[in-house]
Amino acid sequence: MIEGSMVALVTPMTATNELDWDSLHKLVDWHLQQGTHAIVAVGTTGESATLSVSEHLEVVKRVVDQVNGRIPVIAGTGANATAEAVEWTSAAKARGADACLLVTPYYNKPTQEGLFLHHRHIAKSVAIPQILYNVPGRTGVDMAVETVIRLAAVENIIAVKEATGELSRVGAILEATDDFTVLSGDDPSAVELMLLGGKGNISVTANVAPAQVANMCELALAGDAEQARAVDRRLAPVHAALFVESNPIPVKWAVAQMGLIDSGIRLPLTPLAQQYQRQVRSALSDAGLLQ
Repeated sequence: MIEGSMVALVTPMTATNELDWDSLHKLVDWHLQQGTHAIVAVGTTGESATLSVSEHLEVVKRVVDQVNGRIPVIAGTGANATAEAVEWTSAAKARGADACLLVTPYYNKPTQEGLFLHHRHIAKSVAIPQILYNVPGRTGVDMAVETVIRLAAVENIIAVKEATGELSRVGAILEATDDFTVLSGDDPSAVELMLLGGKGNISVTANVAPAQVANMCELALAGDAEQARAVDRRLAPVHAALFVESNPIPVKWAVAQMGLIDSGIRLPLTPLAQQYQRQVRSALSDAGLLQ
């Protein structure tokens, strides 16, 4: 079962913006040591939008090979063209991914019926567990609860990543489905989502605080609301700091400050603005994440 703390892994790049394979391998090993429960390779935080197809698939393959079956690897394979999403999902399966994360088609703003047919087609085309990803703030389209419920009945569609922060969706989806998983894609509300019956958090914060986020998820999934909320309160300034500019700008800067990766980030993304660096550094320091 895919649950717990699932890091939305950054993709390390050199200062000249080439992919940094050595740092990627070290990051994966670090997450395994820190107790991360699953890795999402080449999602939004992994700069999927700026990687070439060959780079995207090579990152998936290398993460899968490095993990070597110890925890699940979820490949980001969403696209705004259905045929392309099928191609990427099939390629990720061939490279050993345990599941795929498929963002709702972006920019072209499909109808709810279009969303249903898009995801159903991918699920019927590629026999791999698939996670719906609803993040209307980025895609320009919101997958309605009713559409999620329809898709939950489709074979191979096992979960939804809800990045809206709207907790009312959780109960509605769980009440209307059987054996279907709701995951958080919003660090600030992740604990409350899990306490309502969700099964985990696809987390940006886990890039800088993997052990703490893993512990928080374990506590929430065990129903220990008091302790889970206590961990979350300590991480709240980090959650906020990692979104002072568009993700993954702050988190890549933060991971670089921790000495885990170089400073590379690809245009049109830019390095973290000077005016925000003190806030991000202070949040990391206060949480005990910087030496």
